[in-house]
Amino acid sequence: MREAVKNTKLTEDCGKEVIRAFVEELIPQLTVEEKIGIMSGQVTEQKLMDDLFVIEHYNVKPYPTMEVERLGVPNVRFVDGPRGVVAGSATCFPVSMARGATFDRELEEEIGKVIGAEVRAVGGNYYGGVCINLPRNPRWGRAQECYGEDQYHLGEMGAALTRGVQSQNVMACIKHFALNSIENARFKADVQISKRALHEVFLPHFKRCIEEGAASVMGAYNKVLGEQASESSFLLRDILRDKWGFEGFTLSDFLWAVKDGVKGVKGGMNIEMPCFCHYIEDIPKALEDGRLEMADLDEAVGYILRTIYYYETRKDPQEYGEDILACDKHVQVAKRAAQESMVLLKNEGKVLPLDKQKTEKIVVLGVLGDIENIGDHGSSKVHPYYTVTPFKGLMKKMPRAQILYNDGKNIERAKELAADADAVVIVAGYIHSDEGEFLADRSDIAEMGGDRVSMRLHQRDIDLIEGVKGICKNTVVSIVGSSAILIDEWESDIPAIIFSFYSGMEGGNALADILFGDACPSGKLPYTVAYSEEDYPYFDPDCEEITYEYYHGYCKMEKEGKKVLYPFGYGLSYTEFAFGKPEAEVFADTAKISVSLKNTGSVAGAEVVQLYVGCEGSKVDRPVKVLKDFARVELAPGEETKVSLSVSKADMAYFDEEKDDFVAEDIKYIAYVGNCSAKEALQKVEFTF
Repeated sequence: MREAVKNTKLTEDCGKEVIRAFVEELIPQLTVEEKIGIMSGQVTEQKLMDDLFVIEHYNVKPYPTMEVERLGVPNVRFVDGPRGVVAGSATCFPVSMARGATFDRELEEEIGKVIGAEVRAVGGNYYGGVCINLPRNPRWGRAQECYGEDQYHLGEMGAALTRGVQSQNVMACIKHFALNSIENARFKADVQISKRALHEVFLPHFKRCIEEGAASVMGAYNKVLGEQASESSFLLRDILRDKWGFEGFTLSDFLWAVKDGVKGVKGGMNIEMPCFCHYIEDIPKALEDGRLEMADLDEAVGYILRTIYYYETRKDPQEYGEDILACDKHVQVAKRAAQESMVLLKNEGKVLPLDKQKTEKIVVLGVLGDIENIGDHGSSKVHPYYTVTPFKGLMKKMPRAQILYNDGKNIERAKELAADADAVVIVAGYIHSDEGEFLADRSDIAEMGGDRVSMRLHQRDIDLIEGVKGICKNTVVSIVGSSAILIDEWESDIPAIIFSFYSGMEGGNALADILFGDACPSGKLPYTVAYSEEDYPYFDPDCEEITYEYYHGYCKMEKEGKKVLYPFGYGLSYTEFAFGKPEAEVFADTAKISVSLKNTGSVAGAEVVQLYVGCEGSKVDRPVKVLKDFARVELAPGEETKVSLSVSKADMAYFDEEKDDFVAEDIKYIAYVGNCSAKEALQKVEFTF
């Protein structure tokens, strides 16, 4: 057990009922000031601003709530994410969107274990990095912090991270609840939405993580249906507590999420972070004039303490010295994540993998070719002690080759270099100033990104690509960014294209492994790449009010008959896979869909088998199909296996707004099985429950 609770009568691994009884006895012993302290962060606003803009290391140490030492009451010690631990100098993983491209639940759980251990190593017990908002439009600046456009996929990956983090007795926080997917307007946007869209599209992934046992939920800055999300009893009580049975505690986004302390407490916001702010000002007065009762505080404190005591009394699976921060074992997990995440979009003429024996001169072009580019510089910024750039990764991979770097600003010089090279690698895309977290009233800070201005590459990158195309037959473009980037204007001119994301501290090494075949690409797009920005939902980064509609992503493209450049779930490999004919078996209210998968190529590789389900004869409008299961399968050359996926009748229910609940239908369902969402890549089989 941790130090704060050793002097209590609680024992190691004691049950929840024992903890509940203990907390009920404890709460009356707390003063009002102590209760408010337990419900409030202890960092001063000046300290927070200094961390952000002076020290330039936000959350350099865990941000705490009040610890009541006289009663052995432990506190929350907050550490942010989700690329890794932002405190100290920790392992920097690829951004969540990149990890979403792995479709690898087991790897994401392993990443969670590493992150949880490193949270403990820096003195934390709470991880604010399970970001599962749905990026309805790729221009959202913080899309990189989430896993992708599909709600089922979001929920599965978020649940895996939650499992891993909490296995180290660290409380995992899922965020931002709810409907937070515009960055520049996050402090003022009022999101309007139908109940059906809310429950079917924008909340299922949160519910999935609650079912997985997530300890905490962070509220959002934006408004929902006219109320501050972090003060909304509709979200925090009606849905989170009453519908889903959540027993953990809620915590506000920082500084500006709670506007009224009384509304916050009444609405169900248990902790105001990270500073003494509205709660310390508003609660004492509200208790005096009757707007709040002591029972309101006791309810919040009860949720907080029951959760903290549970995790503080669990037996630890390992020790957590600072020496585990970015240790070799953890860095190897980050490298594996980078390898699995990279998506091979195009490989015309099998340009890749490059031949190690014949590739004697490599030219790396582009302003991003030799910079440490790990993503946003806001609250998710990790501070690794090194980061491998694409150029340096290739130098390490090919020490005997001649490897040159040029920023590509002089197109004529770039052409000359390309003409004399065996291979050309153009690195194009974005950095933190193009997309990332936006801070209110800090327009003087040039490094903050906010929402994207465009979904296309910078003109400098397009000019470079157009300038060197066709000169070297072994030309590869590696695209760096968070979410969908539109590339149709030059895509046909380049033989090989890789989407490499913000790939973390080992990204350059992972890219070199992919380019030379030491790792077989297996990443799949966690979003849809369209031809036009207008094919995505309407996006206004300066909105006062906006409506989130039912359709987005691949469901919207299919509904509207839009042709896409690259479909959701798409990604090539250096090997080939053959699917058998899918079969469906129904057991009670669950359908099992089985299909054989064989590696018919010459190298080992991994395929992501995807199950989409549509329905016929529904009484309500439905998408053509939606993702309901997936499995990442690794096979040796010639190896064959049977893959089983499943979907339940409840999984296919729709939300009836009149009944205010989900309704399952006795209709015909169609299972689509394949390796991406494109119609031509799928086989189908019908079934009924």
